Amino acid sequence: MKIPRKLGLSFLAINASAAVVMLVFLANILSIQRSTERNNVSQTIYAKALTLETSMLRQNSQFRGFLVTGDPSYLKSYEEGRKEFDDTAVDLQRLLSDPVKLDQVRSANREALAWRRDWGDRLIGWVKAGRREEAEAAVRAAGDKVLVSKVALPLRDLRKAETEEMEQNAASQDGAIRTALITLVIGGIALIGIAITLAMMLSRQLARPITALTEAMADLARGRHDIAITATERTDELGDMARAVTVFRDAARAKLADDRDRDAARETIGVALHRLAEADLTVRITDVPEAFQSLSRDFNGATSSLSRVLGEVRGGVLAITHNSEEISRATLDLSQRTEQQAAAIEQSAAALDEVTKSIREGAGAAIGASGSMTETRGEAERGGAVVKVAIGAMQGIEKASKEIAEIISLIDGIAFQTNLLALNAGVEAARAGDAGRGFAVVAQEVRALAQRSANAATEVKNKVTSASVHIRTGVDLVDQTGQALARIIERVGTVSVAIDAIATSSDQQAKSLGQINVAISEMDTMTQENAAMVEETSAAARRLAEEADHLNQSVGAFVIDHEPALAAPPPPPVRVLTPSKPKVGRLPKAPSRPRLVANGDWDTF
Repeated sequence: MKIPRKLGLSFLAINASAAVVMLVFLANILSIQRSTERNNVSQTIYAKALTLETSMLRQNSQFRGFLVTGDPSYLKSYEEGRKEFDDTAVDLQRLLSDPVKLDQVRSANREALAWRRDWGDRLIGWVKAGRREEAEAAVRAAGDKVLVSKVALPLRDLRKAETEEMEQNAASQDGAIRTALITLVIGGIALIGIAITLAMMLSRQLARPITALTEAMADLARGRHDIAITATERTDELGDMARAVTVFRDAARAKLADDRDRDAARETIGVALHRLAEADLTVRITDVPEAFQSLSRDFNGATSSLSRVLGEVRGGVLAITHNSEEISRATLDLSQRTEQQAAAIEQSAAALDEVTKSIREGAGAAIGASGSMTETRGEAERGGAVVKVAIGAMQGIEKASKEIAEIISLIDGIAFQTNLLALNAGVEAARAGDAGRGFAVVAQEVRALAQRSANAATEVKNKVTSASVHIRTGVDLVDQTGQALARIIERVGTVSVAIDAIATSSDQQAKSLGQINVAISEMDTMTQENAAMVEETSAAARRLAEEADHLNQSVGAFVIDHEPALAAPPPPPVRVLTPSKPKVGRLPKAPSRPRLVANGDWDTF
């Protein structure tokens, strides 16, 4: 079995034994508990039955004392015993469930009630009525009938039955305690024995093999490869560990053999690599251990392939040198033509720039004229606004003149009414004779004053009417002036829009020409960059020829199959390109990409 299964079964056995002991112990404790509860009930029933009997005897004794002495204090104790009997009887009947015992209590209760009815309560009533001697005589004549033995006997039987049950419960408790102690002792011994047995078994099956494996692994770590590994036939984890240690031991042995083979192969391969480092591609590896045969084949194949490639490179280098010279001559011619093209584009750019400047100046003048017209239109609009204000003021004056004329008409009416009143006053003063003579003089003066007011009002009205006519004429003239200004503003707006359109068109033409100029400038820049790139390409072709020659010298140092090393050839002639004269007086151009140059001598190109 696997180690977890062994440990699990061991702990299961210990736990099962402990569970059995605990279950038996629990059963005994529960039995003791039940016996104790039954014993407590029996003791309660016993005590209450004894209380009933005692209370009944107390009633009997107090009843007899009252008969003999007539002392009422006996009646108090008699009533207490009677109440105690009744309450206890009710409680006891509530506790009992056995029909026999319940019948015994009920029988005692009936006999007690009958005794009270026939003797106790009846004779006490005689004594209270003054018939004490008759009551005593009745008690003496009754003999045994007045005794309470019929009440006490059933209660004594009940106490006897409860006593027997208490003895049985005590015996049951003693037995349960003995059983629990026996179970505890036997179970403890069994648990200890099982634990010791399992410990010995696990030590023999687990601890000892683990110790042996630990020692074997320590020996293997110290370099001993001839150790014997035990427990490899086991099917549990220890067997897996033992087989793993066996694999480690065999791997260590194989590693020693591999180290010997690797040292031999390293020596052989080192010699071959040394010859390869000295440019000898004819070296081959032949005598190596079996594990390094693939490396030997790969090395020999690599040197053969490298020898063949270097042979092909020698031929390719000569072709590269010849082609590089051809490319250098072609790029030189292309550079000269590109430079001429750049000069032509530069001249075109300068002419187009002059045209752009002229159009921009015309657009600026048009924009200035448009601004002047805009200002003129604004002044005309402000003059129109002033005329509108003047028209409003003249109309206000005309309105005020009309109001003054109305007021003067009102004053003329008042003067007329005053004149009429003065005339009536004069007539009435004439009728009054001498008494109204002074009043007639006053009426005459008032009439004269009213006449002058009417004349003045008529004169003012005429002047106001004349002024109103002139004001109306002025309003018409001012209105015509405002209309003329409005037409002027409209014409100025039309001219301003036309000038704005001309300015916008000129500005757009200038911008378009500017973009064309930028494009031509960029073409000029790219053309000159192309020229520089052609020069750079020519220089690169020269460098390629030099590198090809250098590569030829380097490749010629190798010894390859069927060919010896080559002597270093003389360097080929190098054509030197003369850079063009730098151009001066160029117009500013739009920003462009950084210019590429062939070398430091072309920085001013």
